[in-house]
Amino acid sequence: MRRFIDEKLRRWKDGTRRKPLILRGARQVGKTWSLKEFGNNRFESLALVDLERNPPLRRLFDGDLGAARICSDLEVLLRQKITPGKTLLFFDEIQACPRAITALRYFYEEMPDLHVVAAGSLLEFALKDVSFPVGRIQFLNLYPLCFAEYLEAIGNASATAAVLGNPADITPAVHELLRDELKRYFFIGGMPAAIKAYTESGSLRDAFEVQGEIVESYRMDFAKYTPQVDRYCLDSVFTSLAQSVGQQIKYARLGEGYANPTLKKAFEALCLAHVARRIPSVDPSGLPLGASASAKIFKALLLDVGLMRFLSGLPDDVEYARGDLLAVYRGAMAEQFVGQEMLISQNGNLYYWNRQAKSSSAEVDYLTVLNGRIHPVEVKSGATGSLKSLHLFMAAYPECGKALVFSDRPYADLPEQKIAFMPLYSAYAASGGRDMPDDAVCGAVG
Repeated sequence: MRRFIDEKLRRWKDGTRRKPLILRGARQVGKTWSLKEFGNNRFESLALVDLERNPPLRRLFDGDLGAARICSDLEVLLRQKITPGKTLLFFDEIQACPRAITALRYFYEEMPDLHVVAAGSLLEFALKDVSFPVGRIQFLNLYPLCFAEYLEAIGNASATAAVLGNPADITPAVHELLRDELKRYFFIGGMPAAIKAYTESGSLRDAFEVQGEIVESYRMDFAKYTPQVDRYCLDSVFTSLAQSVGQQIKYARLGEGYANPTLKKAFEALCLAHVARRIPSVDPSGLPLGASASAKIFKALLLDVGLMRFLSGLPDDVEYARGDLLAVYRGAMAEQFVGQEMLISQNGNLYYWNRQAKSSSAEVDYLTVLNGRIHPVEVKSGATGSLKSLHLFMAAYPECGKALVFSDRPYADLPEQKIAFMPLYSAYAASGGRDMPDDAVCGAVG
């Protein structure tokens, strides 16, 4: 499965100010696979140090953390030469050995020519126990496969090029093909194991079984958060979030029988584990949007639309039979999909607008920044006349750019109203996706 992060890894490899790199993300999104492929394809050799499966290797970090000494010992233990410029040194599951995280600073300071990468899940829980090498490490985040990556994974590279291109150029026949594939993606999601199960058998049920296994593995991970967090509360919040996509989060609604501080701690733990994502409300009057992010007013996304479907308990036969993608699970799956596509295209920076006025319920689903301008984003099926919150936003913030309305319809541009209707499948490219093939051009948004 080719991943768009491959290009970011290549740029890191060739960078003149390169530092040791940590690839972050939830469990089972493909971190280990991506870094192993990177090492095998871009280097003469790959030195893999799995700190979870091979506990004796952790003893390397008990004493002196000198980079040269660690490399010398690894050459003996791994039975291979580690050569700067030719070898990729990969510390996998680095959260299992917090002192290995500290050691990364010495690789930066003492062996800057050696390419060093690390991957970890639940990493933020480990960081509180270590001396973190601030300023000496770079980070990248890996998410589940976006829709374009999914299309390539199932063997339809032409469809990938189409969704990364200009939606104005897509014919009605291709539009129908893409929306049919998108419906399947809604149910399969972007977790690599679920996609692999589907491609091997052609069965959605097989993908659903894998989703169940992933959810169960996450729940088993909840025990690793304790004693800081009540694991049963975590389980309740995990399920509740799947039923709350698109809604402002109120802690009291996330679990019965738990106090708000307990629910808040559980929610924050899920965010730290990259299983859930907080989407704050912001003031869109200026950049950066994060400077005005509200700590009290926010929505949330789950990691993956397929896992959201599994956890929500929606009846698959009824929902899959719906003709309009915006009607599936009352539009929540479409909003989850657009949000997770934008998380990738916006490099993890995702916000929305909630009007702070008495008796007002106006809000815009998301905000995206393109070429230094803020653009409001709505996920709607209706005509422009029903977009009351969007029109209110544009009247209040006329300096913002063209509005993007993602719907089940083909592309349509309304320049006099500063609105472009975008097909749902264009969410990644239209909201700023940059890691795309060189020949793909998204010119729909001016």
